[in-house]
Amino acid sequence: MVARTGDIEKAADVLRAGGLVAFPTETVYGLGANAEDPAAVTRIFQVKGRPPSHPLIVHLSGAEPLDDWVADVPATARVLAERFWPGPLTLVLRRGGRVPLEATGGLETVAVRVPDHPVALALLAAFGGGVTAPSANRFGQVSPTAADHVRSELGGAVDFVLDGGPCQVGVESTILDATGETPSILRPGAVTREDLQAALGRPLEVATTTRIRVPGQHPSHYAPRARVVLVDPEQVVRRAELAQEEGHQVGVLVPPSVAGAAVKAHAVVKVPGSMAAYARGLYGFLRELDRQGCDLIVASLPVEKGLGLAIANRLLRAAGPRHIT
Repeated sequence: MVARTGDIEKAADVLRAGGLVAFPTETVYGLGANAEDPAAVTRIFQVKGRPPSHPLIVHLSGAEPLDDWVADVPATARVLAERFWPGPLTLVLRRGGRVPLEATGGLETVAVRVPDHPVALALLAAFGGGVTAPSANRFGQVSPTAADHVRSELGGAVDFVLDGGPCQVGVESTILDATGETPSILRPGAVTREDLQAALGRPLEVATTTRIRVPGQHPSHYAPRARVVLVDPEQVVRRAELAQEEGHQVGVLVPPSVAGAAVKAHAVVKVPGSMAAYARGLYGFLRELDRQGCDLIVASLPVEKGLGLAIANRLLRAAGPRHIT
């Protein structure tokens, strides 16, 4: 789906007026504000219920304005921007003067990317500046991959929803720390570790701890209402059936290795064999299991290579310990 020109112009006007616009990217829908308007950026945190110390990503219309938004662009960052932008790669660099501290969680670094979606790029071009945008959902919950997800979750708290159809990647961008001599992956995403290593000609680590705060690092994130339990693939069916016998309304993500097994559960989703299809559908699967009234979801991790690394990361966060108020 391609949004109408009038809708894009209206969304750009909303951003100029300090409002919030939900818009599609290739990964998930973002909740956007004028990146140079501290009040508008602060409103993102209020609508999402997001802690103000959690940085946001600044979306740009292309690599050309990068020097206007960051203080220094190392050679490594330029190589990666040329290779992967537009695309689902976010680079963490030194904050430039145009970026308010409200957008960076008070840090002197800023996360930037160029989305690979015609509607997002049209909006950024029409607006003529940077748009700060996390995912358009309540903090810690399942990210939206369709405009209806945004409307049902955030409702009137968003000034305008720009509908660009379903997202084609389905999991958030890869985040790479490019501030030092040795880049490292802070969040796995659709640009895989293997892709990055091939572009740079060097091995890359996925950081388990980091001095830089970035989106998606909270122990519980991307989480449905139902509790998520992760087990080995061959144990998924039995664990789901035991939980059902214990009185749970069980949803189960059946891995391809046991796709032929009959499962006695409240709701069953058969995971696609393609990692691209799994990533594209993951958040929709979790939302559907919530919609069907599941209180527990049994799943397993895919092999952590290629896009499987990003999917495993999201499932681990979805199954993480939750803060109870």
